Amino acid sequence: MSAYYAAYTNKTKREGRVDSDLRLRVLALASLFVAILMIVRLLVVMVFQHDFYTKLAQGSHEMYAQLFPLRGQIFVQDSRSKETFAVAVNKYFYSLFADSRQISSEEEADDIATRLGNILQYDDEKKLQLFLELSKRDDPYVPIEAKVTEQVKAQVESLALSGIHFVKKPYRIYPEHGFAAQTIGFLGKDEQGHDVGRYGIEGYHQDILDGEGGFVSGARAAGGGFISFAGLDFQPAQNGSDITLTIDRGVQDASCTFLREAMEYYESQSASLVIMEPQTGAIRAMCSLPDFDLNEYSQVDDISVYNNSTIFTPYEPGSVFKPIPIASAVNEGLIGPETYFYDTGKVEGVCEKPIQNADQHVYEDTDMTGVLIDSINTGMVHTADLLGKKRFLRYIEDFGFGVKTGVGLDTEAAGNIQTLSINSGDDLDCYGATASFGQGITVTPLQLAAAYSAIANGGYLPRPYVVESVKFADGKQERTKPEMIRQVLESQSASLTSAMLVSVIDGGHGKAAGVPGYYVAGKTGTAQIPGKGGYTSETIHSFVGFAPIENPRFVLVVKLEKPQRGGYSSSTAAPTFGKIVKFLLQYYRVPPTR
Repeated sequence: MSAYYAAYTNKTKREGRVDSDLRLRVLALASLFVAILMIVRLLVVMVFQHDFYTKLAQGSHEMYAQLFPLRGQIFVQDSRSKETFAVAVNKYFYSLFADSRQISSEEEADDIATRLGNILQYDDEKKLQLFLELSKRDDPYVPIEAKVTEQVKAQVESLALSGIHFVKKPYRIYPEHGFAAQTIGFLGKDEQGHDVGRYGIEGYHQDILDGEGGFVSGARAAGGGFISFAGLDFQPAQNGSDITLTIDRGVQDASCTFLREAMEYYESQSASLVIMEPQTGAIRAMCSLPDFDLNEYSQVDDISVYNNSTIFTPYEPGSVFKPIPIASAVNEGLIGPETYFYDTGKVEGVCEKPIQNADQHVYEDTDMTGVLIDSINTGMVHTADLLGKKRFLRYIEDFGFGVKTGVGLDTEAAGNIQTLSINSGDDLDCYGATASFGQGITVTPLQLAAAYSAIANGGYLPRPYVVESVKFADGKQERTKPEMIRQVLESQSASLTSAMLVSVIDGGHGKAAGVPGYYVAGKTGTAQIPGKGGYTSETIHSFVGFAPIENPRFVLVVKLEKPQRGGYSSSTAAPTFGKIVKFLLQYYRVPPTR
C-alpha cells in the first residue's frame, strides 16, 4: 500500500505544480491584458477625450451644451432684398440655485435669504420662504430664480455666499414681441416640464427646431461622479435647424397696423388678414387680432388668442365666395361677362323660404358682370343651377375648399362643405343654392386667398407655404419649391373673371378698395353669422382681391368679425383693403398703368 501511496503522492505533486504554473501564466496574461486596456483607456481619456472629461469635471456650460441641443432660430425676411431678421432666438441667462447642504446654520441661511432677497427685490414674505428652503440643509438643489442676468449674477457672486451657484442656460426670446405671434408660436412646457413648441411654426416644426439631445452613460461612484474606466459613452447633441419664413417683415408690420386700426375704429371683435403671392403661394403677411406678446404668452386673458384665425376659424364667407361659381360657369362656357340676366328679386321653390337679394332689392335687366357688381343672390342661384350640383361641387373642391391647404402651421382647419353632399342627384337643392352666395358652407381666409390666386395667376391653384427655407445643423440648406396643385381654370376664363372683378371695384360696392392709377380686382362680402334657429343680426365683413390686374403681385384677404360701426363691408373691409393695397403697390414699386 505504501508504494502505491507514494506513487500517487508524487503524481499529485507533479500535477499540482503543473496546475500552479498554468494558473500563474493565466494570471500573468490576464494582468497584462488589463494593463493594456488601462493604458489604452488612459490614452483615450488623457488625449482624445481630455476636453470632454475636463468639462465634465467642471460641470461647465460647455458640457451642458454638448448634451442638450440648442433650438433652431426663426427668421423673417425682406422679400425684396432677401435680408433676414430674427424673430425667435436663444438668449443665455443664469439659473440661480442653492445647495443647502453647504449652509452651516439657520443664522447663515437667514443672512443669505436677506442679502439675496435685497438684490432680487423680494418682499418679506418671499424672503421668509427662501429662508425656510435654505434651512433644510439636506437639499442639493433649491431653485431660487430661473432667469438671472449677467449683471445680477455679478452682484450675487460679489457676496461670496455659501452654497449659492449658477447654471448658464439658453432661453427662448422673441425680440419682436407680438409680431406675427400666431404664425410663429411659442416655446412652452409639456407635462414633464420639458420645452416644447406650441402653435404656429414652433409647434408644427417642433422636431426640426428642437434637434437631438446627446447623452452620457456609464458607472457612477458612490459620490455620484462617473468612474473613468467604467466604459463611459458620450454622444454630443445635434442642434436644431434654423427656419426662415416667407413672411415679409415690412409687409407684415404695415398691413397688421392698418388692420389693427380698422378693428379698433369699427369696433370689431376680431380681425384677420392674409397676403399671398398668387404665382407661388408664398405668404407675405398673416395677421390674427387680437394678438399677444410671445415673451409673456402665459399672461393672456383667453387662450383662444393663440389660434391663428386665418387658418383656424372657418366662417360662412358670404358674397366674397360669389366669384368662385362665376369663374366655374365662365370656364364651362355657360356664361360670359355680358350674358343677360333678368332679376325678379327672388327665387322660389328651391328652399322653404324664397331666396332674396340683400334689402329685397330687385335689379331687373342686367348681365353677369352686373350680378357681381351688385352682388345679386338670385343671379348666383341661376349660375349654380346652370352648373348643376355635381359640377358645382367639383369646382368648389378643385378650388381647394373642404380640405386643409397644407400650409405647414399648427391648428389648421379644413372648413366644411359637407352640406353639398347631403342629397344625391344633379338638380340644384337649397344647400347648393345658398352655397352659391356663400351661405351654409364654411371656409378659412387662407383658403380664399388660394382660390383667388387661381383666378389671379391664370387658373392654377397654388399650395400656400410659409417656410422659405430650412438650414440644418450641418450647414445644408433646403428651400421650399412652389407647387401648383392643379389647374382649375383655363387662362382665358381666369382673365375674364378678373376683368369682372375689376368692374366690381370700378362701379360697384368695392369702390373704396380702389387705388388711383391701378386696375384692382376684388369682391365685398357682408355675411350674417348663423345662430340657433337661423341667422343673427351680427355680421362678418370681408374683402378679397388682387392687384395689379396685368401681373398680380399679391392676393389680399381682409376680414372683420362683428364690427359695431360701418354697416356693410363696402364701408369697412373695402377701405381697409384699399389702404393696404396702396401701401403694397408702393412697397413693391409697381408703376401705375392706368
